[in-house]
Amino acid sequence: MMNATPDRAVPFQRDGGVLLVGGIPADRLAERVGTTPFFAYDRGLISERVATVRAALPEDIHLSYAVKANPMPAVLQHVSALVDGFDVASAGELREALNSTMPAGHVTFAGPGKTTAELRQAVAAGVTVEVESENELARVREVGELLGVRARIALRVNPDFAIRGSAMHMGGGPQQFGIDSERIPGVLTAVADAELDFQGFHVFAGSQNLDAESICQAQRRTVDLVLKLAAAAPGPLRYLNLGGGFGIPYAARDRPLDLAPISANLAELMDTAIRSELPSARVVIELGRYLVGEAGVYLTRVVDRKESRGRTYLVVDGGLHHQLAASGNFGQKIRRNYPVQLATGADRAERETVDVVGCLCTPLDLLGDRVSLPPARVGDLVAIFCAGAYGMTASPTAFLGHPAPAEVLV
Repeated sequence: MMNATPDRAVPFQRDGGVLLVGGIPADRLAERVGTTPFFAYDRGLISERVATVRAALPEDIHLSYAVKANPMPAVLQHVSALVDGFDVASAGELREALNSTMPAGHVTFAGPGKTTAELRQAVAAGVTVEVESENELARVREVGELLGVRARIALRVNPDFAIRGSAMHMGGGPQQFGIDSERIPGVLTAVADAELDFQGFHVFAGSQNLDAESICQAQRRTVDLVLKLAAAAPGPLRYLNLGGGFGIPYAARDRPLDLAPISANLAELMDTAIRSELPSARVVIELGRYLVGEAGVYLTRVVDRKESRGRTYLVVDGGLHHQLAASGNFGQKIRRNYPVQLATGADRAERETVDVVGCLCTPLDLLGDRVSLPPARVGDLVAIFCAGAYGMTASPTAFLGHPAPAEVLV
């Protein structure tokens, strides 16, 4: 019997005791892939999430995808038809973005430490470089002059406020990200004196936030800040990236982000400030994890089952070398389990408390700490959910020489 009411943190359905991914039973999908472990991304769930966000945003706000969340080429091809822009953070991501259907003019390149070679690629491609420092600005100018191209730039601003509730703070105080807001007027003077195609500003204060009011407050303060900075700009703002930071629920105690107040707040900001004060600006909300995170699952097979002094261990053929975040070693201050379920055999009536551990020679390789599951057998598949963002590419895949996992979009 198919479960038509999936768990709130796990938007996948089941057919009896077998997990369905894109409508395909997990055991059959494993045969199709030909190996375990692997990541599987459900294109239908991605499309549904993008549609939900689109419905919540005012019509004249553009939606950009942060490629770093999941740069799998098939995912980018799918998402490129659903969103208005891509943001990349390396030359490799830039190459994949340009291989998609996304126009170069709707691609932005952010992140500290861009090399001159990367800047040459970006300027030659015609994407917008989000400048992170005065030194980077000088190098972009030199690259543009060398190539005979008027480089498209925006300034990434490090605001004078932080966003509470974020798992990672990327604004406020000293940061490697962006130019301190109090330095922006002086930088704008340098921009005005250079042959640069100034587009506007990007302000991003924090990520993985489940508190709608703190996101709304950050958006209000961002708009206030940008209106002040725009007075010193060398021309009308044509680009304003308000950031994102929308979080997803990983643990049982997490509550899904309520989009309704964010939608109302953005509509008010557009009505009362942005349309009148910045009429030429292409206003952008940039999301990564929120669009793809819950649409992914990491499937790994039980290869051993052992008892040790009163604890039961399920040893799987995957581990933190593929899914570092689920082990608690990426982006968590206090370790909490990602949602973990059996992908096969989940209809067994009994329950037991087990530790799900990977195949690496380190005690850090813990994917599920004292989780309650039906009794698992060697050969069963275990599903680690919320694996659609910051999975394989945020993990030490070369650690101990195990092969990289496969990825599929279904």
